[in-house]
Amino acid sequence: QVQLVESGGGLVQSGGSLRLSCVASGKMFSINNMAWYRQAPGKQRELVARIDTSGSTNYLDSVKGRFTISRDDAKNTEYLQMNDLKPEDTAVYYCYIDVIQETRVARFYTETYWGRGTQVTVAS
Repeated sequence: QVQLVESGGGLVQSGGSLRLSCVASGKMFSINNMAWYRQAPGKQRELVARIDTSGSTNYLDSVKGRFTISRDDAKNTEYLQMNDLKPEDTAVYYCYIDVIQETRVARFYTETYWGRGTQVTVAS
């Protein structure tokens, strides 16, 4: 029902910047958490950044001070501003959302959605 589409990935040189966007569409009562994950070849997927409904954020230690996650609830969109990119940031980046849905009998439940991913490659 809900679809996420990421954009903004690409190839940059070390020290460069990229801004990832993820727009959610479909039926949603509300969006709870928004996050970005990444997965490099041969490595496990890891949480890069997360932002809750109040704007509180959490970051992977290795990206603190370089990456900034933000959200625009009016547009059902999340962003990841990535500055001072390093080769070790190379990965497929996935957006993630927790969605609160309501049934016709006023029952609330949570759904999780993932984007298909966007490649970020940082050349040394």
